[in-house]
Amino acid sequence: MSRDDAPDAQDTFLEEAITLNDALKLSGLAGTGGQAKLLIQSGQVTVNGETETRRKRKLREGDVVRVGEEEFVLELDGEEDLGEEDL
Repeated sequence: MSRDDAPDAQDTFLEEAITLNDALKLSGLAGTGGQAKLLIQSGQVTVNGETETRRKRKLREGDVVRVGEEEFVLELDGEEDLGEEDL
Protein backbone atom coordinates (compact mmCIF):
# COMPACT_ATOMS: atom_id res chain seq x y z
CA MET A 1 0.00 0.00 0.00
CA SER A 2 1.45 3.34 -0.98
CA ARG A 3 1.46 6.32 1.36
CA ASP A 4 -1.27 7.91 -0.78
CA ASP A 5 -3.55 4.89 -0.22
CA ALA A 6 -3.14 4.84 3.58
CA PRO A 7 -6.11 6.15 5.54
CA ASP A 8 -5.53 9.57 7.05
CA ALA A 9 -5.98 9.69 10.84
CA GLN A 10 -7.76 13.05 10.49
CA ASP A 11 -10.25 11.55 8.00
CA THR A 12 -10.96 8.66 10.37
CA PHE A 13 -11.53 11.08 13.24
CA LEU A 14 -13.90 13.20 11.17
CA GLU A 15 -15.96 10.15 10.22
CA GLU A 16 -16.30 9.18 13.89
CA ALA A 17 -17.18 12.62 15.29
CA ILE A 18 -19.84 15.30 15.11
CA THR A 19 -19.82 18.80 16.54
CA LEU A 20 -21.85 19.54 19.64
CA ASN A 21 -23.73 22.22 17.74
CA ASP A 22 -24.77 19.74 15.02
CA ALA A 23 -25.66 17.04 17.54
CA LEU A 24 -28.05 19.38 19.34
CA LYS A 25 -29.75 20.28 16.06
CA LEU A 26 -30.02 16.69 14.85
CA SER A 27 -31.31 15.44 18.19
CA GLY A 28 -34.09 18.03 18.18
CA LEU A 29 -32.90 19.64 21.43
CA ALA A 30 -32.26 22.81 19.41
CA GLY A 31 -34.41 23.80 16.45
CA THR A 32 -31.72 25.86 14.75
CA GLY A 33 -28.00 26.45 14.85
CA GLY A 34 -28.67 29.77 16.56
CA GLN A 35 -30.65 28.07 19.33
CA ALA A 36 -27.89 25.48 19.76
CA LYS A 37 -25.31 28.27 19.99
CA LEU A 38 -27.29 30.06 22.72
CA LEU A 39 -27.79 26.87 24.74
CA ILE A 40 -24.10 26.01 24.57
CA GLN A 41 -22.71 29.49 25.22
CA SER A 42 -25.06 30.04 28.18
CA GLY A 43 -23.68 26.96 29.92
CA GLN A 44 -26.88 24.91 29.70
CA VAL A 45 -25.22 21.94 27.97
CA THR A 46 -23.12 19.24 29.58
CA VAL A 47 -21.04 16.57 27.86
CA ASN A 48 -20.18 13.56 29.99
CA GLY A 49 -21.19 15.49 33.10
CA GLU A 50 -19.04 18.57 32.39
CA THR A 51 -20.42 21.95 31.30
CA GLU A 52 -19.39 22.56 27.69
CA THR A 53 -19.34 26.02 26.09
CA ARG A 54 -17.52 25.17 22.84
CA ARG A 55 -19.93 24.83 19.90
CA LYS A 56 -17.36 23.02 17.78
CA ARG A 57 -16.54 20.45 20.49
CA LYS A 58 -16.13 17.13 18.70
CA LEU A 59 -18.34 14.42 20.12
CA ARG A 60 -17.63 10.73 19.77
CA GLU A 61 -19.84 7.69 20.03
CA GLY A 62 -20.86 7.07 23.64
CA ASP A 63 -20.64 10.71 24.76
CA VAL A 64 -23.57 11.71 26.98
CA VAL A 65 -25.10 15.10 26.17
CA ARG A 66 -27.56 16.76 28.53
CA VAL A 67 -29.66 19.93 28.19
CA GLY A 68 -31.88 20.52 31.21
CA GLU A 69 -33.76 17.28 31.86
CA GLU A 70 -33.15 15.95 28.34
CA GLU A 71 -30.23 13.59 27.78
CA PHE A 72 -28.96 11.44 24.94
CA VAL A 73 -26.04 9.12 24.32
CA LEU A 74 -24.39 9.74 20.97
CA GLU A 75 -24.46 6.85 18.51
CA LEU A 76 -22.74 7.27 15.17
CA ASP A 77 -23.42 4.82 12.39
CA GLY A 78 -20.87 6.22 9.96
CA GLU A 79 -23.51 7.74 7.71
CA GLU A 80 -23.11 11.34 6.59
CA ASP A 81 -26.82 12.09 6.94
CA LEU A 82 -27.76 11.36 10.56
CA GLY A 83 -31.36 11.51 11.65
CA GLU A 84 -32.77 11.99 15.14
CA GLU A 85 -33.16 8.22 15.57
CA ASP A 86 -29.39 7.86 15.13
CA LEU A 87 -28.55 10.12 18.07
